[in-house]
Amino acid sequence: MEHKWLDWAKQLQSIAQAGLTYSNDVYDLERFELIRQISIEILSEQTGVKMENIKDLFANETGYATPKVDIRAVVFKDNKILMVREKLDGDWSLPGGWADIGLTPSEVAVKEVKEESGFDVKVTKLLAVQDKKCHPHPPSPFHVYKMFIQCEIIGGQPMEGIETSAVEFFSENELPPLSIARNTKNQIEMAFKNLNNTQEPVYLD
Repeated sequence: MEHKWLDWAKQLQSIAQAGLTYSNDVYDLERFELIRQISIEILSEQTGVKMENIKDLFANETGYATPKVDIRAVVFKDNKILMVREKLDGDWSLPGGWADIGLTPSEVAVKEVKEESGFDVKVTKLLAVQDKKCHPHPPSPFHVYKMFIQCEIIGGQPMEGIETSAVEFFSENELPPLSIARNTKNQIEMAFKNLNNTQEPVYLD
């Protein structure tokens, strides 16, 4: 699903980041910084985003480059799926976000549901671990793994969050406009498939 130029740019960024972290030779450091600059130029040229903004994305990235982890909570009530409207783009997504240092995936799912929808939940099942580049999301400067975790409501009430402007449940045939940077129609369909088939295996990649 990913553009080849984006794959190249991210690979160059990964090589540069590792080199800048582990190399001690001043000349090698210069070369790795040049490689990082080339990756930034590729992203800027292809996306129209200013190089300064793209450089800021990677400024705090150090150490060996690894994929980021995005966790999405799948919550059902009366055969309808919980979704929140994102303030950033006005479209709808499963509650979730970047994994937090110090928290387990389950703890992140519970936290995100509470913060974005107002509901208290408990985790019941891991549904999928997907590589974002293998699915029809918009291009991303980062390599991202997405974890979909099914949860059950145990309390709370619908409430908007800092990043969300509405909380609602939707049937599979009446889905709202989706925030496809966060979730796709196929991923929502996968969630409903698991709801109706408890023996469905964990989906990988």
